[in-house]
Amino acid sequence: MAGRGDALVMIGNFDGVHRGHQAVLAAVRRLAAARGLRPTLLTFQPHPLVALGRKAPPLLTTLDRKRELLRRYCPNIEIAVREFDRGFAALRPAEFARTVLVEEIGAAAVMVGTNFRFGHKRSGDFVALGRLGAELGFEAHAEPLVADARGSWSSSRIRGLVAAGRAERASELLGRPHMLSGPVVPGDRRGRTLGFPTCNISGPPEMLPAYGAYAVLVDLQPAAGTPARALAPGVANIGIQPTVAGGERAPLVEVHLLGFDGDLYGQLLRVHLVARLREERRCESLEVLRTQIGADVEQARDLLAHRKPDPDAGGAWA
Repeated sequence: MAGRGDALVMIGNFDGVHRGHQAVLAAVRRLAAARGLRPTLLTFQPHPLVALGRKAPPLLTTLDRKRELLRRYCPNIEIAVREFDRGFAALRPAEFARTVLVEEIGAAAVMVGTNFRFGHKRSGDFVALGRLGAELGFEAHAEPLVADARGSWSSSRIRGLVAAGRAERASELLGRPHMLSGPVVPGDRRGRTLGFPTCNISGPPEMLPAYGAYAVLVDLQPAAGTPARALAPGVANIGIQPTVAGGERAPLVEVHLLGFDGDLYGQLLRVHLVARLREERRCESLEVLRTQIGADVEQARDLLAHRKPDPDAGGAWA
């Protein structure tokens, strides 16, 4: 059967748009240019596990951030977001290939990882995709997984590094630091009384790292979906503030900006976690806490002194 479409389709959540994903995007970009095809990502919302009654893994990237990164690595990519519900999860591999890949998207070729599974109960694999492609008129291509001596570069592996506070190693796999985002909201102003005023970030949707102090780079984003610009380096304290807080409380993200003093209430900030300076600990007094924060600030200043905004990020840090 002759091919009817003109799309080169990738399939997956692409959470984090990490270096493994970037390798697939580079291969898609080359093949699409050579064949005159439309590079297209089919991704899902919410995470497929939710439709199966299970808890979704914590996010590395929001959908808006994912779009931004995908277009950074493949500027002409089209992004198709498919609702993943029980009906979609029940599609057999042949139904998925025909109705979604061919009829909805117009696939001429499909590129997936070598471990790709699809269809009801993950019953389809790359061999099945190739067979269906021969029947329905699209080519199936497999891109080898990018790996190092410790395993493949995957979103789940990066989540493990973030959870352990290994910010620098997570950055290596992501190709940039892990990011938290959210609006600045009023806090208790205790940082200002200690000599280190902070911006309090409300409810980041992205995965929080292990509690502690981090050297960070902070972008200002005028509004969701608009270009961000580098604001300042800083120190982020992430945790439950054991020195000053009593009892159980939700974790906070507080950022002290280096070389910036202004009103940012209501502004949307993006906080890139460059390195973990230390774990969260309880100090004996506010004076000890002040000394510890001062040491964190100096360490972060040294670590970030030579950092510059990423040329590919349009004026943002990353």
